[in-house]
Amino acid sequence: MIATAVLAAIPFGWGLGVLAAFLILGSDFGQLPALTVPVCIIASIIFVLSSSRSPWARLAIMVFGTGLFVFVGMLLG
Repeated sequence: MIATAVLAAIPFGWGLGVLAAFLILGSDFGQLPALTVPVCIIASIIFVLSSSRSPWARLAIMVFGTGLFVFVGMLLG
């Protein structure tokens, strides 16, 4: 289950990194995701591997967050 959560953390971190770049510079963020995306992917993997919550809760957070990023992206795109 942890391996599945780690795999789910990659698209979640990617979406979080793009969101961070958008919040910092707005819609014309240029190359900033080259910095924010890897940092957010690493942070989400660290969250998944930590023991702060149950493994099911960490997997649910990653899957729900990824789904939310995809849904909002479809609305904006």
